[in-house]
Amino acid sequence: MPPTPEPRDGAPPGVVGLLLALAGGLVTEAAFPSRSVWALAPLGVALLLLALRGAGSARALLFGTAWGAAFFFPHLWWAEEAAGAVPWVALAGAESLFVGGFALAWVWARRAPLVRTRRWAAVVAVAALWVAVEQLRSAVPFGGFPWGILAFSQTEGPLLRLAALGGSPLVSGTVVVLGALVAIALVHLRDLRVGRGAGALVVAALLVGVSALVPLPTRAEAGTLRVGAVQGNVPGPGLDAFAVRRDVLERHVEGTLALLDEVAPGELDLVVWPENAADIDPRVDVEAARLVEEAAQAVDAPILVGTIRYENDLRYNDVVLWEPGVGAVEVYTKQHPAPFGEYIPMREFASNFTDAVDLVTTDMAAGEETGAIPLTSERLDRVVQLAVAICFEVAYDSLVRDAVLAGGEVLVVPTNNASFGYTQESTQQLAMSVLRAVEHGRATLQISTVGVSGMIAPNGVITDTGGLFTAEQFVVDVPLRTSLTLADRLGPGPAIVAGVVAVLTVLGGVASTVSARRARQGRSSR
Repeated sequence: MPPTPEPRDGAPPGVVGLLLALAGGLVTEAAFPSRSVWALAPLGVALLLLALRGAGSARALLFGTAWGAAFFFPHLWWAEEAAGAVPWVALAGAESLFVGGFALAWVWARRAPLVRTRRWAAVVAVAALWVAVEQLRSAVPFGGFPWGILAFSQTEGPLLRLAALGGSPLVSGTVVVLGALVAIALVHLRDLRVGRGAGALVVAALLVGVSALVPLPTRAEAGTLRVGAVQGNVPGPGLDAFAVRRDVLERHVEGTLALLDEVAPGELDLVVWPENAADIDPRVDVEAARLVEEAAQAVDAPILVGTIRYENDLRYNDVVLWEPGVGAVEVYTKQHPAPFGEYIPMREFASNFTDAVDLVTTDMAAGEETGAIPLTSERLDRVVQLAVAICFEVAYDSLVRDAVLAGGEVLVVPTNNASFGYTQESTQQLAMSVLRAVEHGRATLQISTVGVSGMIAPNGVITDTGGLFTAEQFVVDVPLRTSLTLADRLGPGPAIVAGVVAVLTVLGGVASTVSARRARQGRSSR
């Protein structure tokens, strides 16, 4: 984004700016699954920055929100499929306002002296500001919603490798840097400054090239785990998919028995079922326990079972480690239930706008323990730590990182995508698992009730995958890794740095504006 000495210098006409912003949002959405054209994300950001060139506060807020709407309404279409029009509009609209807030903050930040006079500082500042806003919307309201952060658009491109160095903040920030360089190039080329325009594009190309050189080791460091994954499927898509809960459980038992077509009893170290595979809790229901035990005894291996627990008028989303002949020996409870999907914040107030809140009859409560489950492996003669993130939890930086830092040697993501039908939600979530695999250098197994399931190598390559609304199972040898990536060691550091830079530049812009106004008032009073 080229800095300008005057706030409105070089600003496109209002209609042009609005069209640029709308186009930018649509172009960026095409960078995400299922289209996954990763290079469109920087271009979409560039179009927004061009729309904001010289814009005042009101226009910036409008253009940023318009970009957000063009992006989030199609990107979150699956929310309409699962919950209806009102929750979809509310969610997409709220997320759009965060982009409007980014645009408004950029108007002030670019007035800071260093940002105004040094192009490199403008590029760094706008990237830091974007990352800071992504982090903010990942935290608030109601625990935040990180869906659609730019990093998740890069899982089929060279920037993915940067996740091992600085996690999602570094990947998102680099996308914005590339977008700013493209915007600079387009402005120069428009004014026939071909050399400068080409120079900006060369810098962008070099940045992409350097990203592609980041090494991503994949070798096993602590042996391998032979895992059977079961995607049992459900009777049909939609909110009624789990109306016949015992049927869903039986489908996963059948899928587990089908693993014996590939392996003999005792050859598997672990079988993984998805979230909600046993919506009837086998810890309290005798028949459910019999079915799970039957499957575990047949394959002679422990099963990681997704189930629901009811306690004190609340429900909990659990993953239970079930050992044959013993039963439930370990449990992880989902720490971040999805607001309006698994619990209803401000239920009485929300009920004034939609009766969809009645679909959640019992609110889900949050667990408090880190997502780490110890698995005793007889073959390896040791305890293997499984890092577990249930469903949407894979979108949250800290939850996955905490599980890995707790000793997780492989990442398991049990999920249930049945309510989202044939939308792109399942492939969007698989992309998140791909990014986490690279960020933490861990093989990652995403297993869904209906798909899309996948086995992901530590370098982000999907080695096994299933279809959508199909019954499938596969056997994989999972490399166990114990070393930490630089992203693990830095933790929230990159996000904190981005936040500090963003705040300082905005404050610098505000201070510069106030100082300039006082100076003008002083001159006019003479």
